[in-house]
Amino acid sequence: MTNSPEPPLRIRDAARAVVLDPDDRVLLVRFEFPITGTRWALPGGGVDPGEDHVTALRRELVEEVGLHDVEIGPHIWDRLHIVPFISGHWDGQREQIHLVRTDRFAPAPTLTAAELEAEYVFGLRWWTLDEISSSEEVFAPRALAARLAELLTHGPPETPLDVGV
Repeated sequence: MTNSPEPPLRIRDAARAVVLDPDDRVLLVRFEFPITGTRWALPGGGVDPGEDHVTALRRELVEEVGLHDVEIGPHIWDRLHIVPFISGHWDGQREQIHLVRTDRFAPAPTLTAAELEAEYVFGLRWWTLDEISSSEEVFAPRALAARLAELLTHGPPETPLDVGV
């Protein structure tokens, strides 16, 4: 009997942002996944064909949080996670994460509630570092509190950091 090689992983490229307001609060999206449950994550999403990461991030920030005409800052973090997607089309996601500084604003997605729910998005919230550090919620990346503390203390890294799962 011959062992057939495992098929290559199907990894989706994505763009996300650490969106910080003048008070250093970070905007997070609440995802509700049927199998893994609630995750608070950085806004953003998949890179569509023909898009670069910055173009995809601009589109995602408008759709998901209603942030228009924002300056996309430096690419600060990378994240790769292997997890079966509900759709079965992807085996994981490779994220390029940028820093976005913005004025205070009330999130107002341009996608409808039904469109957001189809993407498992069920809420948006501004969080302080202290709130993240003391919360029992699950964040993505899991070490968000530590990485955010480093960013706020030392500024953007010279080269993107791998922030883990």
